[in-house]
Amino acid sequence: PGMATGGSGDVLTGILLGLMAQGYSSKTASILGVFLHGLAGDIAAEKKGYEAMVAGDIVDCLGRAFRKLYRKH
Repeated sequence: PGMATGGSGDVLTGILLGLMAQGYSSKTASILGVFLHGLAGDIAAEKKGYEAMVAGDIVDCLGRAFRKLYRKH
């Protein structure tokens, strides 16, 4: 249920590697990546419900998570 679903760690790894490939340092990518992963998970949980979430739902909500982050800064 929720973020404790199979594949969510793989999604986090992909986010981290994607950020590092864009030139973020490993420290910055880790901080930003973990935050975005959690935020996308929260958005997905609101949309799907914790019990029905799968890792792909986190991926599907990454764009919204980025937009929320950029609006705050």
